[in-house]
Amino acid sequence: MPEHIVPIERFHEARRVLEGRIDRTPILSSSTAARVLAARGIRVGNGRLYAKAEHLQKTGAFKIRGALNKMAALTAAERAAGVITLSAGNHAQGVALAAHEAGVHAVVMMPAGAVRSKVDACRGYGAEVILFGQHVGETWARMEEVQAERGLTFVPPFDDPLIIAGQGTIGLEILDDLPDVDVVVAGIGGGALCTGTAAALKETRPCVRVYGVEPTKSNALSLALERGEIVRIQPVSVADGLGAPFAGEWTMAMGRRYLDGIVLLDDATILAGVRFALERMKQLVEPAGAAALAAVLFGKVPIRDGERVCVVFSGGNVETDRLGDLLAGAAPLDVPPAAAG
Repeated sequence: MPEHIVPIERFHEARRVLEGRIDRTPILSSSTAARVLAARGIRVGNGRLYAKAEHLQKTGAFKIRGALNKMAALTAAERAAGVITLSAGNHAQGVALAAHEAGVHAVVMMPAGAVRSKVDACRGYGAEVILFGQHVGETWARMEEVQAERGLTFVPPFDDPLIIAGQGTIGLEILDDLPDVDVVVAGIGGGALCTGTAAALKETRPCVRVYGVEPTKSNALSLALERGEIVRIQPVSVADGLGAPFAGEWTMAMGRRYLDGIVLLDDATILAGVRFALERMKQLVEPAGAAALAAVLFGKVPIRDGERVCVVFSGGNVETDRLGDLLAGAAPLDVPPAAAG
């Protein structure tokens, strides 16, 4: 295969691995979101904005896809030794559940400030959770030490062809349910979701445009693409699921080939997506999962007249006792009233 490019066949193989093991999440839609866009002079196709509801996936996020695909490829020796991963939460839960189903011991490294509900969920799936570091970069360094000490197999959160192929099955499902889609938007942490989805879409329907969304202070992939090399950062954002300390060789190459652009959003704008999803679509979506919606609602994504647009609700794991503060921090968003009659 071309260097660091995952071929379309791998996405279809991943889909066969996942068949019957994950939930087939629906495509939701919102006419209210279309009205918000119309007020900005943007008319979307069918008068609705669409959303792939991966916040309703097992573990509350898309991450189970890549984790299951990676777990299925482990050798017998690797399964016996156990696995290790690092995550602010959603990937950790995906690996914990995938390992539990495979009968494999999983060690999950998480920052000390990880969302409690995500920590509890990992333990509930049977994983050994180690909390370490104030940010993901510190956690990563300790994870490498633990991996070496115990001889564990690393399950990467993003920079791995099997992980990318698993996450990219979302693109195949979007095309199944919305075959005439024109624009797809997804959040970017390390980039496996967005670049994998983009590859699956574009290799099947080349005319689809795909945009990624990063927080302004957690923009590892856009920096890497701009500079042509891996850039290490200390991510800072309310969207912890988009807080990768760097993008890898695979996601850099995939992003360069398949993404049409990356949008940067501040935290208040991202939180406006959380508020809109909850109040207007009756969906509880975490900040990382609502970033794509926010980017579209605030007119940050190029949309041509009449195009069919789908955002990815990538996760819904919100710590409920923080929800009031999250909603209070949202930027204002005008929602025009529905037309009479």
